[in-house]
Amino acid sequence: MKTALMTLVVSIASLHTMTARANDVPQQQLANVKDKVIAWRRDIHQHPELGNRETRTAEMAASHLEQLGIQVERNIAYTGVVGILTGDLPGPTVMLRADMDALPVTEKGDLPFKSTLTTHYRGVDVGIMHACGHDTHVAMLMGAAEVLAGMKKQLRGKVMFVFQPAEEGAPEGEEGGAELMLKQGIFKKHKPEVAFGLHITSGLNTGYLGYRSGPFMASADRFEITIHGEQTHGSTPWNGVDPISAAAQVVTGINHIISRQIDITKEPAIISFGKISGGVRNNIIPEEVEMVGTIRNFDMDNRQRIFDKIKHTATHIAASSGATAEVDIIEGYPVTINNPALTAQMLPSLHKLAGEDKVVVTPKITGAEDFSFYALEIPSLFVFLGATPQDQDASKAASNHSPYFFADEDALHLGTAALTQLTLDYMAQAN
Repeated sequence: MKTALMTLVVSIASLHTMTARANDVPQQQLANVKDKVIAWRRDIHQHPELGNRETRTAEMAASHLEQLGIQVERNIAYTGVVGILTGDLPGPTVMLRADMDALPVTEKGDLPFKSTLTTHYRGVDVGIMHACGHDTHVAMLMGAAEVLAGMKKQLRGKVMFVFQPAEEGAPEGEEGGAELMLKQGIFKKHKPEVAFGLHITSGLNTGYLGYRSGPFMASADRFEITIHGEQTHGSTPWNGVDPISAAAQVVTGINHIISRQIDITKEPAIISFGKISGGVRNNIIPEEVEMVGTIRNFDMDNRQRIFDKIKHTATHIAASSGATAEVDIIEGYPVTINNPALTAQMLPSLHKLAGEDKVVVTPKITGAEDFSFYALEIPSLFVFLGATPQDQDASKAASNHSPYFFADEDALHLGTAALTQLTLDYMAQAN
């Protein structure tokens, strides 16, 4: 009995081991693309392109997919590329996403492949730089595509490779990014069961992966408030309506919304004013004051409640002063939510790649990410990839969007493996 039971246990354990090994990324194929990924990254870094203008980057990705025998569709949401790799075995469709756009930032680091490109942006001459690491995202997804295409015969399902423009926002007057790709029907043609994405960060050291189940990154919305008064001489304010005084009261009232009217035990939120302008002279009470600001929050219900409260507060406080308020809420990116069930399901895959001690739960991040639009449609998992050299203090590294932002290229190997491993493991578990 004991012998038979032990044999059964050993057999089951062996089966699990064999299954795990069968799903593992082929190390030789991963090694074969390592130098290519770095070369692609350097090329893209040296030739950055702003949102909705990523023509060179998109063509580079599309041509690579086509050379691998992957079905490709171009020019979605201006420059977006979607590739469909169909495995020889039936199974689910898994989406992998990389964003392609750079930022209007002048690079100040000292890389041999640094960007020297400039552009005229909002009336100012400025450099263009991959200050958020999207160059690495494109290169890693190209590498993952090559590894997975080489496994076509064993692949159990389809992989949807999405190279997305304008994650940092579309140019003024244009739509863009994930929202526009969805609007143009990428999920109507190919609806994936799940989506995986990653973002390189200087906030973690190379070799580390960061994640968080549930709300991970904040929604990001903008508000614009115009207070209309009645212009008069500063010496006789009773002859007009002072929009500056009304605006000051509106600022105080709106700053009380989060602390007094929103249940922040549910999720945190922030309202910040970024600009207030009105008037031209010390002794003239102006006709109007303009105010703009940002709203960050981690709960989609609270998000709408905050919108309503800002409108209510501004209009009623202005009215109490005899002024009127126009309030415009410009919705940006929703909350980025990692599906809890999918996160728990795929956590062993992350542990397998980096080791349990190097897979860390990160704090909530008040920055925003338009991967959130995909996550509203299908279960999704978004992971941070550490990229500060291991001998440096990540807490002191230049952050994403800094002109000194630096991504350790040793991190790209783990990122390429992560995209590939998550795909293979999900397909294996779904079959």
